[in-house]
Amino acid sequence: RFSPPRVFEADELLPFDGSDPEKPIYIAIKGIVFDLSGNRKSYAPGGSYHVFAGKDPSMALGKSSLKPEECVADFSSLDAEQMKVLDQWLAFFTKRYPRVGVIKGSYAALHNL
Repeated sequence: RFSPPRVFEADELLPFDGSDPEKPIYIAIKGIVFDLSGNRKSYAPGGSYHVFAGKDPSMALGKSSLKPEECVADFSSLDAEQMKVLDQWLAFFTKRYPRVGVIKGSYAALHNL
């Protein structure tokens, strides 16, 4: 039996940024939360993509950016090409990592994704 997906408050992801080896690493894309613990090397502190861990970096993913200030959930300013890139990242993460929940009030939650 599967447990239902968890509904997270946005700030509840922060402790799952890879800094505690006992906790999983979570990242959200368009509000869908994925468990990236299987790729701890890339997402834990010191990893190439640690900037994304413990948050929803949808804007940064759409812009192909590693800038911490662009690692925000609000992707409404992305243009059509950037939205396409964001959707490609979402498809990639959906195939590669387990989905563990959604962010309350997010795009995913509001659109039943």
